[in-house]
Amino acid sequence: MTGPNKRVVQRRDDGDWEVRKPGADRASAVTSTQAEGIQRARTILGNDGGGELQVRSLKGTIRAQDTIAPGNDPRSSKG
Repeated sequence: MTGPNKRVVQRRDDGDWEVRKPGADRASAVTSTQAEGIQRARTILGNDGGGELQVRSLKGTIRAQDTIAPGNDPRSSKG
């Protein structure tokens, strides 16, 4: 069984932001701002049947996570 469909938005060395599938050799998309990268990742995941979106800060730590419909939210509680 494969893991969940996931995309990570993170800063590149050149200052741009990339949308990358974990384990991929290259980025799915490269944008000039983090907001554009997040929107592009949402679109990619939505077109691919949903999944998990992870946003990393400038330091590389996880800043935010979100489940894009119709993905399966790992939290069982509502809200």
